[in-house]
Amino acid sequence: MKIAIVSDLHIGYERFRKDAYAQAKEALMMAAERADAIIIPGDIFDTRFPKPDVIAEAIGIFKELREKEFGARIVGFEGLGKIYTDKPVLAIPGTHERRTSDTEDPVDLLNLTSLLADIGMGVVVIEKDGERVAVTGIAGVVEERFGDALKEYAGRRIDGAFNILMFHQSLYELLPFNDSFLRMEELPVGFDLYVNGHIHSRFESTVHGKHFLIPGSTVLTQLKDGETEKKGFFVYDTKARTYEFVHINSRSFQSLKVDADSVKEGTLLREIEERVEDAVSKNGQGCIIRIEINGKSKAVKRLGIDMQEIAKKFKNDAVIEISKKGFEEVSDDEKRSEIFSDISNVSVKDLGIGILMAELKKNGYDLSIGPAELFELLSSGEKKDKVIAKAMDELLG
Repeated sequence: MKIAIVSDLHIGYERFRKDAYAQAKEALMMAAERADAIIIPGDIFDTRFPKPDVIAEAIGIFKELREKEFGARIVGFEGLGKIYTDKPVLAIPGTHERRTSDTEDPVDLLNLTSLLADIGMGVVVIEKDGERVAVTGIAGVVEERFGDALKEYAGRRIDGAFNILMFHQSLYELLPFNDSFLRMEELPVGFDLYVNGHIHSRFESTVHGKHFLIPGSTVLTQLKDGETEKKGFFVYDTKARTYEFVHINSRSFQSLKVDADSVKEGTLLREIEERVEDAVSKNGQGCIIRIEINGKSKAVKRLGIDMQEIAKKFKNDAVIEISKKGFEEVSDDEKRSEIFSDISNVSVKDLGIGILMAELKKNGYDLSIGPAELFELLSSGEKKDKVIAKAMDELLG
């Protein structure tokens, strides 16, 4: 059986809204042509509370996907809630869709309308010509709870089937700044394939002698060095136990680093322009270029560069992202945060959790609620006074 792994679609991502929609659709339609089933390890949507027009976009894509003929079909499910389709389009809610209260998330909506099967906390069995594949899904949870979720659900492997563990979490090997992140070796033994979402760059490895795959996002979001590769999805062959990465049409991205201290005064602007021109010629019109200026702040200020003028000059050729890393003095207290920002796969959310944990530890808090869970509570979409009251209850007992 061939299983397509398409992750982190982020439909509704405001900065590149059209890209998110078009590339999600292309990835899923291509996957349907190449595979017998599709699994989606989280973050179909970019927010927990997507706007109605964003939900409509997703419904349109998955409604068209439902009309496709798949080689496999769902023959069994055990877990929380119900599924309403036998089409083998399997998804779990990710961290962007997770809600703190007992309310339906946007993936539940797609499940209720039978456009996909939400297997966020359960195991589904799909079958093709007598071959069975069991997919155990664990929805994105706060990091402190992931170990418990694994213990509860990872034991539900199906004898005689090819077993896949699909989840949506941070991993310490890829984000080594938070001790609560799971190590890869801590994943349960006994699965034939391990699949993760959440990380926006493609990652291939092995765990317990089996393949471990992260396809990365289908749209550029973080503009980190690790996202310069072309976007796409994996197709895994369960009989041959091999896989391939299928590229989609995605906007090109290049990161340019400039050392201001090594450039003669008065020539920095021209050097940047030449490098941008070269990047556009190589990557094509409409590409995304991130310019990072490094150097002592006084040297940069002396050059008197208005970086926004460069963005304006090339607005018809490229999307220019300006990094102000070298424009400000870096204090000792900020060096720790700089380490976080240099990790190519770190999202703002994961960075925030890491900083919160460091500050709580420094101040000697002994919490009944884990730092990641507290962060989720504080960043929820609920009203501010309600959130503060909940947080204070947890902190003060």
